[in-house]
Amino acid sequence: MSLRTRLLILVIAAMLVPASLVGLRFVQNRSSEINAALANLAASADDIASDLGEKIQGTAQLHYGLARARDLDTRDKAACSAFLSDVREEYPQFTGILTIDPDGSLFCDSLRTNRTLDLRDRAYFRQALVSRSVVVEPVFGRLTGTSVLQIAYPVRSEAGALKLVLLASFNLRKFAEYHHKRLLAEKDILLIDAKGTVLVAPSTAGWSAPVGASIAGSDLLRFATAPDQKAFQEVTDRDGRTQVWAVAHSPSIRDAGLYILVGRSKDGLVAAANRRLYEDMAILAVALLLLLAGVWILATVSVGRQVGRLANMAKRLGLGDLSARIPPPHPRGELGGLMTLLNGTAESLEQQRAAIADLNQKLSQSQKMEAMGQLTGGVAHDFNNLLTVILGNSEHLADRLAGNKELHRIAGDIATAAERGSDLTRSLLAFARKQPLRPRDIDISEKIQEMEQLLRRPLGEHIECTFALEPDVGLTSVDPGQLTTALLNLVLNARDVMPLGGRLTIEARNASLGESDLDVNGEPRPGDYVMVAVTDTGSGMTAEVASRAFEPFFTTKEVGKGTGLGLSMVYGFVRQSGGLVQMQSAPRQGSAVRLFFPRLATTPNEHPSPAEEIVAREGSETILVVEDNDMVRTYVESELKTLGYRVITAASGPAALDVLRQSGDIDLLFTDVVMPGGMFGPELARQAIQLRPGLKVLFTSGYSQNPVKAPDGIGDARILTKPFRRRDLAAMLRSALSTPSR
Repeated sequence: MSLRTRLLILVIAAMLVPASLVGLRFVQNRSSEINAALANLAASADDIASDLGEKIQGTAQLHYGLARARDLDTRDKAACSAFLSDVREEYPQFTGILTIDPDGSLFCDSLRTNRTLDLRDRAYFRQALVSRSVVVEPVFGRLTGTSVLQIAYPVRSEAGALKLVLLASFNLRKFAEYHHKRLLAEKDILLIDAKGTVLVAPSTAGWSAPVGASIAGSDLLRFATAPDQKAFQEVTDRDGRTQVWAVAHSPSIRDAGLYILVGRSKDGLVAAANRRLYEDMAILAVALLLLLAGVWILATVSVGRQVGRLANMAKRLGLGDLSARIPPPHPRGELGGLMTLLNGTAESLEQQRAAIADLNQKLSQSQKMEAMGQLTGGVAHDFNNLLTVILGNSEHLADRLAGNKELHRIAGDIATAAERGSDLTRSLLAFARKQPLRPRDIDISEKIQEMEQLLRRPLGEHIECTFALEPDVGLTSVDPGQLTTALLNLVLNARDVMPLGGRLTIEARNASLGESDLDVNGEPRPGDYVMVAVTDTGSGMTAEVASRAFEPFFTTKEVGKGTGLGLSMVYGFVRQSGGLVQMQSAPRQGSAVRLFFPRLATTPNEHPSPAEEIVAREGSETILVVEDNDMVRTYVESELKTLGYRVITAASGPAALDVLRQSGDIDLLFTDVVMPGGMFGPELARQAIQLRPGLKVLFTSGYSQNPVKAPDGIGDARILTKPFRRRDLAAMLRSALSTPSR
């Protein structure tokens, strides 16, 4: 299919909507014309009824005048008939004018027939006997046999006695013929009475009921006599021709029992509207053909070359060349707009490709950080168990070798090395977000004010330190000790990059982040936070160094001057607290590290005052030790026995529950937090409390993925972090055993 054909099809498709709207407008115009013709049909019926009403009113005026004529106040029948004959010649719309005696007999008439008639059976006569005004009834005249509208007027004496009834027979057939001509023979006129008798029939060949026939029971009669009239009625004859009828709404005419209907064939009614519709559609078709011809010529002469440029651009984009552009000049109108749009699309795609590459890099960084966190967390967990045994046994050796200075020193060195290893594992756990935290709802601004001297002390006089702490910052749930460590790490890093002096700013304020605000690993974490920022004017970092700054063991310092765990600890602590970290740095422009902690909408809780120092002493209670690591379990059992306690051991939670179900005194449950087999320490403690209410619980952990929550009945969760010294073990045991049960 050629380009011109495609463009032509496109133009045709584009013209379908306006052409359809124009066609719909033409159809609406046709409907409006048909509605106007129907309204004209109803107006014609009402106009005929109005004219007949005027004729009745005029006849009533004539009756009033004749009732006072002396020529009627006589018993000379011949003279009376001659007078009425003269009157009738002046009013040819009447077939006859006559007088009726009170007994119902005909006295005189304008036709001078000298006939004898008894009119007591006529409804208009019976009504005239009791009425004082004009009485109307449509009938067939007995003297003429023509359909007439009998207009009767009772003539009474001054005393009210009926003298005679004056009757004028209005010719309905001539009345209808007059209006038929006035309507230019386009409409049919039908007059019927209340019984459905045809008084005046249409002259068209399509009407089948003659004058005098009855249409009783027909839809047309029901339509004409219905009290709640419809506007129009369609009637189809035996030959399939459809007639549309409208009925006059004059109450006086309807009360007289006369119904005036005006009808027209449905084909004739819509013929003019259809003709106008066909003419309009023909004009529209011609206009569309001319437009298509013009488009064809335009496509052939001027569009082809421009579309070729567009096709070439599209081809280059299809091949992945996002640098492709359509050079100017661009034509005016839609093609020029399309070229501009295509250029803009290519530029946008190029930017999106760069953004996707950046996001992929950030995703890779995030996955790398997560993988490293899982690895370091697992290593730190196992390492802490080993350090617990090493530290404990080194203490035990130091006690036993107190008399041998050399061996005692070696045992001390082993303990010191184990403690340094513990510091290392704490750093790894901080990065992995698995360090045990003791969060409290605090005001960070107040906390930093308390730390001001501690933070200033390592800087030296060559560094200017400024605190910008916003008052009334929101509360955050943070471990105060870890917050202090994190800020000290940041301050020390800032000091190291400003050896010749500079300016350090510590800031705290409320902040709100959106979807575009990303963590250092590229994740959006929108929400309300309290921001703590440490900004320096030091040497700054390149983009490559900044992208790895939070990796554990990555450092730009000389060997022996840094482990590379400072920023990784800060990162892990903030993420474990539910927050995020951002960093901004550039060579020779300094660095800014921002820590965001989730802002709470609560008032500060009252924290208990620090517990008094508990003096470690020996005991005699029974302790159930639950530890899955054999070496740690053996070490703890040995230390507890050394401290005088009675010890029962179990390697898992289910095994510990079996022990608790047996009889015998157990004063305290000492359990690891994370254990294999599906039952962790908190769950074991919950079931143990149910088995033995009042049982004391002490947890121990090398790390915990989530904060430890103590079960109901034992108060706050007490955790002894691995590795621990004997004195720490003894002190925590006495603290747990001395705490009253809730």
